[in-house]
Amino acid sequence: MTEEHLNEEHVNEERPGEEHLTRIRLGDKEILLIGTAHVSRQSAEQVKEVIERERPDTVCIELDEQRYRSITEGGKWKDTDIFKIIREKKATLLLINLAVSSFQKRMAKQFGIQAGQEMIQGIESAKEIGANLVLADRNIQVTFSRIWGSVGFWGKVKLLAEIVAGIFVNEPITEKEMEEMKSRDMLETLLKDFADHFPRLKVPLIDERDQYLAQKIREAPGQKVVAVLGAAHVPGVSRLIHEDRDVEPLEQLPPKSVVPKIIGWAIPAVIVGLLVLSFVMNPSIGVQQTLSWVLWTGCLSALGAALAFAHPVAIVAGFLAAPFTALHPLLAAGWFAGIAQAYFQRPQVRDFEALSEDVLSLKGFWRNRVTRVLLVVVLSNIGTSIGTFVGGADLLRNFIGLFR
Repeated sequence: MTEEHLNEEHVNEERPGEEHLTRIRLGDKEILLIGTAHVSRQSAEQVKEVIERERPDTVCIELDEQRYRSITEGGKWKDTDIFKIIREKKATLLLINLAVSSFQKRMAKQFGIQAGQEMIQGIESAKEIGANLVLADRNIQVTFSRIWGSVGFWGKVKLLAEIVAGIFVNEPITEKEMEEMKSRDMLETLLKDFADHFPRLKVPLIDERDQYLAQKIREAPGQKVVAVLGAAHVPGVSRLIHEDRDVEPLEQLPPKSVVPKIIGWAIPAVIVGLLVLSFVMNPSIGVQQTLSWVLWTGCLSALGAALAFAHPVAIVAGFLAAPFTALHPLLAAGWFAGIAQAYFQRPQVRDFEALSEDVLSLKGFWRNRVTRVLLVVVLSNIGTSIGTFVGGADLLRNFIGLFR
């Protein structure tokens, strides 16, 4: 056993009044990990007390730049370019981000505190004592992308369904559930049932972030560092902080498998081939096949947009775009429907200002023009995807019927 680990065992002995606090000696540096619950008033109070008592050189918090800005510059929402979000294919990730925020805020509201109060307290206390502030968590969009990339198509559908179910089940959180949350990450809590079916989600959700957090805390300047972390990350960070590692690979978006790309082009090629052969063999059958394809993809895409209470032009845009975009893997009907929605019912400043409250309820998600645009994009795309499989199967069935 190394001297470092001997030191760690010694400093981790529990001291009076230091529950949820882990002390680690790393060479000449002392690191204090505060394990918090993200919706606990007691956690926020402990953060304030520890920082004021220990007066560290640096305070590390479990936030990335994006979440830090959303806390300190809440008004920046009004500068969001919704068209840019659609063009950059970030509508689904932003919707998931808002969904998770909804879940956290709903819990915080039940317990009468501000969501993420312990992180806010860490920021304020660091400023009060003149300590350095380090944003130690990985970019949340990278985390979402790596989660999103670790499941297949149906996994994505189930993931969205799990998130939506987690938001809109308005049952109060019991004290027992609250205690369980102290040992879970916020995302892990929201996705706990889904994670049971996809155990590999734990890697991008917890394990990779443990590595990232440990390295950022390890590199923090000064001889005394306080880190404010969700309690779920403390065991992993405590174990990994003694290992120097390169976190650059953890900041990269997951490599895209060639298999989905092959399938993405193969399915349209088969469908186009079936349509062409149908016309060659019997033009009238070809017309029927084409009409079937247009109706299946167009109607289901339009239905998805309609479920989001889209503007009539957006519904029509989804219907017209779907038969063509379904045959091109780089295009999506939801983009056209979403752009039409954003154009005819453009989100206003008050919509961005009301996001924090509107995301707390199902009605609010559909009422707010920002989230409605995102819902139009996502639901229209899901409808098109279902229409592609159903319409493609119908084409194949009718084509085989020509030989009977």
